[in-house]
Amino acid sequence: MAISQHGAVRWWNRLAKPAVFLLCLVPAAWLIYAAFANALGPNPAEALIRSTGDWTLRLLCATLAITPLRTVLHKPSLARFRRMLGLFTFFYGVLHFICYSFFDMEWVWADLAADIIKRPFILVGTATLLLMLPLALTSSNRAIKALGGARWQKLHRLVYATAVLALLHFFWMRAGKNDFAEVAVYAAVVACLLGWRVQRARHKRRLQA
Repeated sequence: MAISQHGAVRWWNRLAKPAVFLLCLVPAAWLIYAAFANALGPNPAEALIRSTGDWTLRLLCATLAITPLRTVLHKPSLARFRRMLGLFTFFYGVLHFICYSFFDMEWVWADLAADIIKRPFILVGTATLLLMLPLALTSSNRAIKALGGARWQKLHRLVYATAVLALLHFFWMRAGKNDFAEVAVYAAVVACLLGWRVQRARHKRRLQA
């Protein structure tokens, strides 16, 4: 029995990351198929923009959930998924921006710049993507060594600002349609994930005092 359990753990360790990688690609694959199959509804452009934005926010929440889960469940091995989820968050964020730039702005850069300045939720969404850029660029082990662990950790705390801005972008986007049900769900998730970190930091400070 012990041998079979060891074998199961070994197979899990071998297959888990490829499985998560493929799962993260499923939404993009579905959207590509649906676009070609004319299965995105009456407004395909809006469906693509909205879906890529939704998946950006979902994967951002999943990335932030890794640390609480590995701590609460005593599963430090979960940390190996954090980088992948973070990079897929950036990937879907880039797709979201590309879909908006292409379908809404038709790659007219002057109109794109004017729209970013004119509409606050577009400005916040663009700022969110720009904040994710240095996180994606410094996600490698080489970047950690080059920056040093302490500076790398400080830089990657930008993910918390990214989460708040992404939520604000989502809120303003839905405010135009007076639709706040999903916003409330994501707000609760982000509040729990960030609140857990604040509480943990306070607990550490009390122990050190």
